[in-house]
Amino acid sequence: MQTVKRDYYEVLGVPRDADAAAIKDAFRRLAMQYHPDRNKAPGAEDRFKEIAEAYAVLSDAKKRADYDAGVSPEDLFGGVDLESIFREFGFGETLFDRFFGGRPRGPRRGADIEIEAAVPLERIARGGEETVRYRRIAPCGDCKGTGAKPGTQPRVCPSCKGTGEKRSERRERGVYIRQSSTCPDCRGRGSLIDQPCAACGGSGRIESEESLVVKIPAGAEDGLVLRVPGKGYAAPEPRGAAGDLLVVVRAAPDPRFQRDGADLWRLQEISAADAVLGAEIRVPTLEGAISVKVPPGTQPDAQLRLRSKGLPRFGARGRGDLYLRLAVRLPERPGAEERGLWERLRALQVRKS
Repeated sequence: MQTVKRDYYEVLGVPRDADAAAIKDAFRRLAMQYHPDRNKAPGAEDRFKEIAEAYAVLSDAKKRADYDAGVSPEDLFGGVDLESIFREFGFGETLFDRFFGGRPRGPRRGADIEIEAAVPLERIARGGEETVRYRRIAPCGDCKGTGAKPGTQPRVCPSCKGTGEKRSERRERGVYIRQSSTCPDCRGRGSLIDQPCAACGGSGRIESEESLVVKIPAGAEDGLVLRVPGKGYAAPEPRGAAGDLLVVVRAAPDPRFQRDGADLWRLQEISAADAVLGAEIRVPTLEGAISVKVPPGTQPDAQLRLRSKGLPRFGARGRGDLYLRLAVRLPERPGAEERGLWERLRALQVRKS
C-alpha cells in the first residue's frame, strides 16, 4: 500500500505564501529539534527525514512551483540535492548516507547546537565579547574521548583493520566490483574496547556545562547567527569531528529603548506645561544623556527624531536614529493651588472661544 505524503507546507509549519527566508528558518528550527543525534524519541528520525524532503522541494523555486501546480512529490524529490542541503546546515554527509544510502565516508560528525545570546544594546552598538553558557555532549575528560579505561587503549578492529568498513570484491563478467559497508564487529568505530571507561561507559562522550566567549560585531542584527566550529556535540564515534555551536544574537530587553533594526524608539513623558510652552529635557542615549529641545505647542504622541543616535548599520556605513514618541503627562490629583490654575486656564480658554 502506498503511503500518502503530508503536505510539505504543513510539515514545515509555514503558510503557502511563505518566503524563502521563512522556509529556511522553519527548516533550521525543526531540523535541530528532530536531529537524530539530539532527539532519541521514537519517530524522530522519520520526522527528520520528512522535514528534509519538504525543505528540499520548497527551497527550490522551480520545484516549489511544480509542487504548487500539483506535480507528485515523488517525481520532485527524485531530483533534489539533499546531500548539499545537509552540508549547508552542517548535518554532514554521513547523516545523508545514514538516511538515503551511500558509501560509508568515515566517522560520523557530531550534531550542531543552537543557542540564543541576549546581548545588551551598548555591546551591540560598540561590538565586543559576550560570554555564553550552554550544555553539550563533550569528549570524556577521563578517557580523552577514547572510551577506554584510563591507562588502557582501544585495540584495532581485526575485521576491518581500523577502517570501520567491511570491504568485499567480486568479479562479474570480467569486471571487478568493489563494495564496502559498515563493519559489523566494531560498528564503524574501527576499534574495540576491552575495558570501558567507567565515567562515560565506553562511549567516549559525557554531558558537560561549558562557557565560551564569542565576539559580537558592532551593529549585529537581531537573529544574526555566529558559528563557532567544533564547539557543538562531540562525534558519536572516535575520529569523528565535533559539531558546531550556533549562537543566535538577540537584543536583550532594555527598559529605555525598543530596537527596530538600526533604529531605536523611546517613549518619553513630558509635562503639559513643557508641551505647551516648550522645554529642554534630558534624554538617555547609548552614549549617555543629552539635552533635547521640545518645541512649544507639542501635541501628544508627537515624534522627535535624533539623527545617528541609534545603532551602527550592520555591514554598512552610518548609524540608525533614535525616535522619541512624546507622551504628555497630566496630573492625576492636582493640589488646591494647581487646581485653581487649571480652573483659570479653562475660564480663559472659554472666553477666547
